[in-house]
Amino acid sequence: MPHDSVERRDSAAGRDAARLAALYDAHAAPVWRYVVHLTGDRAGADDIVQETLLRAWRTPKILEQDPSTTRSWMFTVARHLVIDEARSARRRREIGVAEVPERTAPDATDALFEAILVEEALATLTTDHRAVVVRAYYRGLSVAEMADELDIPEGTVKSRLHYGLRALRLTLQEKGVTR
Repeated sequence: MPHDSVERRDSAAGRDAARLAALYDAHAAPVWRYVVHLTGDRAGADDIVQETLLRAWRTPKILEQDPSTTRSWMFTVARHLVIDEARSARRRREIGVAEVPERTAPDATDALFEAILVEEALATLTTDHRAVVVRAYYRGLSVAEMADELDIPEGTVKSRLHYGLRALRLTLQEKGVTR
């Protein structure tokens, strides 16, 4: 018994596929031309025709009618789909363009102003303080690496870094930077 139901399902699926293919062969091209005539949009016409055929396939009574009746029903459905698309919110908000616009780049103005502020603030530091701050934050050196490079004790590097950052913070606060 289960084997019979599988065969019936397979044969029904085969019949549905055959009916859909016949429906497409008989009506797709005229409906497509009709939609292009209404809209002037060849790519959009493909979508409308596909939806029209799908609706016809889902409506078995349409498939059982005379082919000329089926075609007039499909023209009506396609026309309604075109009208629905024209009235849709997506269509009203979209503006067609000939070329795709360039991708926008993030505005670097804030970063530029921040860099200028930091540069000016660094210029107010003593040479010794500026040397450790720049090495630590711009070059990413460790305390030991800075001590070796500057030929000073690690404790002195830590002290200069502490006081240099404090002076830098005060200078930036005076310039209105609050973070």
